[in-house]
Amino acid sequence: MTGFSDSAQAMSLVAFSAVATITLLLCVMTGPDRDDLDEFYTGYSSLSAMRNGLAMAGDYISAATVLGTGGVIALCGYDGIVLALSTVLSLMLLMFLLAEPLRNAGLFTMGDALARRMPGRAVRIAACLVTLAALLPLMLVQLAGTGQLLAFILGFSGDSLKTGVIIGLGILMISYAAIGGMKGTALIQIMKIVMLLGSGAVVAVLVMNRFDWDLAALFDTAARQSGVGPAYLRSGLEFAGGPYPRLDMIASQLAVVIGGACLPHVTMRMYTASSARQVRRSMSWAVSSVAVFVLIITVVGVGATAMMGRAVIAEADPQGNTAYLLGSRAVFGPEVSTGETFLFTTVTTALFLTLLASVAGMILACANSLAHDVFAARARSMPAHREILLARVSALAVGVPTIFLATLIQHRTLQPLVILSFCVGASALAPALVYSLFWRRYTRTGLLCTLIGGTLTVLLLMPGTNLVSGSPVSAFPEADFNWLPFTTTGLVSIPAGFLFGWLGTVISGRRKAEEQRRQYEAVEGWILAGAVRRG
Repeated sequence: MTGFSDSAQAMSLVAFSAVATITLLLCVMTGPDRDDLDEFYTGYSSLSAMRNGLAMAGDYISAATVLGTGGVIALCGYDGIVLALSTVLSLMLLMFLLAEPLRNAGLFTMGDALARRMPGRAVRIAACLVTLAALLPLMLVQLAGTGQLLAFILGFSGDSLKTGVIIGLGILMISYAAIGGMKGTALIQIMKIVMLLGSGAVVAVLVMNRFDWDLAALFDTAARQSGVGPAYLRSGLEFAGGPYPRLDMIASQLAVVIGGACLPHVTMRMYTASSARQVRRSMSWAVSSVAVFVLIITVVGVGATAMMGRAVIAEADPQGNTAYLLGSRAVFGPEVSTGETFLFTTVTTALFLTLLASVAGMILACANSLAHDVFAARARSMPAHREILLARVSALAVGVPTIFLATLIQHRTLQPLVILSFCVGASALAPALVYSLFWRRYTRTGLLCTLIGGTLTVLLLMPGTNLVSGSPVSAFPEADFNWLPFTTTGLVSIPAGFLFGWLGTVISGRRKAEEQRRQYEAVEGWILAGAVRRG
């Protein structure tokens, strides 16, 4: 049914094995060779602006973005393209508003950035817990989707084989984070983004060539093949089943734009820049790379619908997660040459590497936060070798439960977990960062209220959304406890996160607020202008 030939499947399997071996070897070769925290956490900030920017783009473009966004573009047309553009806007928001202050205020983790003006274990522990709450769902989605994706490409269907793939790749990803540290995972991210953009650009060129480089013809054909006619090219198709489609779309875009910019595995790349100038140049490379990717995935996603039809894509996967692969295969036509088989293998290998790199980066962010913000913060002067050992053990402690949970949920619809991550980023981390970096009177109580209140609001509201129950494509289609008429919690939880921070600061009292104002003024030069670097 997928149209993938035996030779393409065999070549893909060989390529996957080679990539896994080579990347693990590169992690061993480039990983830290001494007990130095700066080397493990930031790679001595030794990457050039271009390489650091490509690594940022690699961290930002997860497998969920490639497969999920490509699927929404293929199935929903206009709404999917707006979603893809929102990912670029999110990174631009990070670039212009938060990147430099984050690089100046932070050291290794999100906890460092938040504790710069409000030191204390409570702040660091809360930052670590929110980091885990934001990244664990995304890791589950990508690990659980790995088994389904490889089964689709390689043509096997046994549940035991899918589970074995999840376990094997999970162990590989833990190894990347524990052995390679920041520099090793950065190298994998760079390889991933170069392969993803290179192979995708060739496929996009082939799609455009098939339609004689007429963009209007591509979109008109996709609209005809979509089964919904002109609605494919208008707003509202993705949320047409809900009672408030316009509000639902706004809430979803807010969650992506605000939440995507603040996820800890993305912000940790700010700390690897050696200067304010370099972080600006790195972000320019990252934004440019993501913008090119959005163009590629738009052409390939719309092309998949134009060449195959929306019904075929939905039949292969109701969420359209295989649309990018199907579009890449369909562009070659029924007869595939050896060169085309090689190109398709490059596309599948790029996706495989995207899965590996994305989860490895997230495991590293969680492990670093556990080791640095929770364990090392308990001791007044923990030796560097012990903290690095703790970070590596933490990678194992985060990775093993993630693998176990991923094997349990692999047959469920995983979209609610993606939305959960973005909503936690938008409702807890974004308000905390904005207030911490820019509001002089912000207090420790306000910060804790933002982190805890924003996260709990998302966790309480998320089960009531229509992604969890109440529809055939929800995570629990057999149940109906849907009471929130939206796909995301953003419309309620994002204002709530900012409100909790304001209320927490108000109830702290005028004296505390004045103390924090004076403390902020003492570090304002560090945060906003980088006048002093890492005290």
